[in-house]
Parts: sequence; structure tokens; C-alpha cells
Amino acid sequence: MPEPVTFLGRATALVGTHEASAIEMGARTLLKKRDRAAAEFPVMEEMRDRARAIRLHALSNLDRLLGHFADRAEEAGVNVHFAADAEEASATVARILEETGSRLVVKSKSMVSEEIELNEHLEASEIEVVETDLGEFIVQLAGDTPSHIIAPVLHMMRQDVGRLFEEKLGVAYTEDPTELNQIAREHLREKFLQADAGISGVNIAVAETGSVILVTNEGNGRLTTTAPRVHIALMGMERIVSRWEDAAVVLEVLARSATGQRLSVYTNVVTGPRREGEPDGPEQVHVVVIDNGRSEVLAGGTAEILACIRCGACLNACPVFRSVGGHAYGTVYSGPVGSVVTPGLHGMEPWWELPYASTLCGACEEVCPVRIQIPSMLLQLRAQAAEGGRLPGWLEKGMSRYTQTAVSPKKWARAKRWASLLSAPISSKGWIRHLPGPGRGWTDSRDLPRPAKESFTDWWRSNRGS
Repeated sequence: MPEPVTFLGRATALVGTHEASAIEMGARTLLKKRDRAAAEFPVMEEMRDRARAIRLHALSNLDRLLGHFADRAEEAGVNVHFAADAEEASATVARILEETGSRLVVKSKSMVSEEIELNEHLEASEIEVVETDLGEFIVQLAGDTPSHIIAPVLHMMRQDVGRLFEEKLGVAYTEDPTELNQIAREHLREKFLQADAGISGVNIAVAETGSVILVTNEGNGRLTTTAPRVHIALMGMERIVSRWEDAAVVLEVLARSATGQRLSVYTNVVTGPRREGEPDGPEQVHVVVIDNGRSEVLAGGTAEILACIRCGACLNACPVFRSVGGHAYGTVYSGPVGSVVTPGLHGMEPWWELPYASTLCGACEEVCPVRIQIPSMLLQLRAQAAEGGRLPGWLEKGMSRYTQTAVSPKKWARAKRWASLLSAPISSKGWIRHLPGPGRGWTDSRDLPRPAKESFTDWWRSNRGS
């Protein structure tokens, strides 16, 4: 797993770069679509409340629901496997592929497969793995990693993709989106026809029928799960609801929050392998239910983060994510949700800095389709980092002195006056453009307003009688 980027002490922003422009534009576009879709849906707020209740109920009854799901799925002919960690999950998939003689695998987009680094594990066993989601296909060609939960190449422009296809696929350069899609489609079509197995994620599992639901906007998801003779679905153990009525509610808020659609283009339901007389579908279906740290999260103070339905809305709304991009987080799950999920799944060390990658503005909670209280959980994790002695010395001492000053009106008034006087030599037209030491982490990418010469309190005392 890549090392996390330092958020305290040095700047990580991509501000002013080509990638930053793409991220800012893409995230804002997705957020606008989300807001428009929510405004057009009169019961959106009610549905958010219902979706939250459904997801929290599922987490409270997870052991029972998983057992019920496994029973119903196996009755439908599915092979259900439970994996305690990433190593066991990858080994389980590799064993299934070996037992079925599968050497070429096509994959639909799956963040949990990124989490367990499945591709690297399979490729080490000389199994060819082809990503078939357009964004993931581009990322794989570029030797890159996804920068967004639902938009893997949010950091790339169409010109970047055109040059990549020219270099890697040997086609003439084009930056026309329709032509680029056609090039990818033609390249992948043969892979679908030749593939021995298909691997997908799971958006929702339905306990009452043992079904798994896959939500995509490309036909690759349906081809991945029906064309090869073996289908393997990777499922984070929290991705479950009790019944179909619950799944319907989650689907109502998922697409609207993710891409601003009323419903995604493809909502695939898999309930067992192909039955006698059916013209298509796999001969075998396997579901690998993955823990990989989720049990520890469920037992802790940030358990609510497991209610996440992976729509990506919090990333699009987050000013920090829009400034630094997904790669800056150094982990599969970026943005506000990643800042809680990653330390939960993999421990505070070495991920203790991620909870500080937030302004605590609350935009993430405002757009979350299940109203996850991300800001409060970030504060919990910050407190853990501080209690564990993880903070840099300058920050720990600085916060201690700030606390002593802020609780004393006299000290606070004196500090404001000194701040105004001391900032004068390093400011220009009311702005500080360069700070020394740790302060560079701010001014390297943005200006800082100079403390006012006269505080509002002083002004009020001088003018309230006039």
C-alpha cells in the first residue's frame, strides 16, 4: 500500500497544475448534478432519513444478516466464502481461478479489489487481469491508481487519454470522447469473449434472497457477470440490507448522490448461476465476503462510517479533496470518507494524519445520502492522534498556548494586538503571502489575511455610542 502524504507540516496540493484543474472541474460538475437531482426529487430528504435508518439497522444486525444471506445464496447455487483479511481474500480468489482453470480475468470496477490489492496478487500468479470499466481501464493502461471512488480518472483530461491510447494501443491520436470510447470498446470486446472468469464488486447484498446488486453506467458490468463461465463477486461485509424494500430505498439515493441520475444506467441483480434453459450467465457464482478490519471498525467509535454506500458525494463537496485530489491521501479511499475509513481499517499508524485533511466545514455530512456524521468522527480520530502523541511538537505546543490564550480575555486581546503588529512587515495590501516554518504549508498554496489593525470589539467600544 502506498505511503500516506503528510498533511501537517508541508503542502500537498496540486493547485495550479493540470491535474488540479481536472479534479476541480470534475468534482464541481458532479456536485452540481447531485444538487439538481436532489432538488427535483421531492422526497429526497425523507429518503435520506430512511436510507440512514436502513444502513444503521444493517450494521446493528450484521452477523444475523450475513448468516441469512449466506444461507439464501447457497440455496440459489452460489458458493459463499468468508475472508478475514486481504491476504485470505486474494488467496481465495486465486484458488477459485486455479480450480476452474481460469487464466484470463475481466473485472468490473471494484474498490474493495483495490483495497486488497487483488490485481497484483493475481498477476504474480501469471493470471491476466483486464479492467473493463472505462476509467479503470485507463488507469490500468497508465500504470496509475484511481483518484476518485466513482470517477477513477477524474484527474485526467480527454487529451491525456488520447495520448495514452496512442502510446499504449497503437491508435491514431484523438481527443473526441465518442471515438475514445469506441477505441476502448473494440479493444475490450475480444477480452470479454475470451475471458474465463469475471470479477465484480457488490454495491448491495440482499439477505432475504441471497442476491447481489451491481450498479454501473457501462455495459461492462453486465458482460463481466454474464459472459465468462465463472463470476466472482467481492463484497465488503457491510454492504448488505435485510430485504428488497430496503435495497430500493438505497438505490433511490445512490445514483442521485453519485452522478445526479435518477437511476444508474445498469442495475444488475445476480441470484445464483445460470439455470437450466437460460441462454446466458455463468456456470459458477462465488461471493467472497471480506472483513479486512471492518470488525474492528464496527466495535469502535467510528462504526457509522460502515454505513457508507460509496457514492462519492462527500469527495465532490470537500474543499480539501478538490484542492489536493485523491492521490494525495495515499490510500484507496480518499476524501472525507477515506480519512475515517483508512485509519479504521488499517490502524492510526501510519494514517493518523488523514483526519487532519479536513476543514471540518461539514459539507460532507450535508450531501451524504445516509447523513453519516463524518466531522464528529474526524474529531474523534484527531483526539486519538493527540492522545497517542502523534502530533508534531510545534502543533502540540502551539495548541496548548492557544488554549491558554483563548480562555483569558486579557491574553486574547493582547495576542490580537501583537498579531497585527508582527504581521505588518510580512504583509502586503492586507495579505500575508509567505510564512516561515510550518506556516509555509498554508502560504505555499494560498494567501493568509493579515490580522486586522482594529478588532471588532475595539471598534464596537469606540462606536456603539455614536
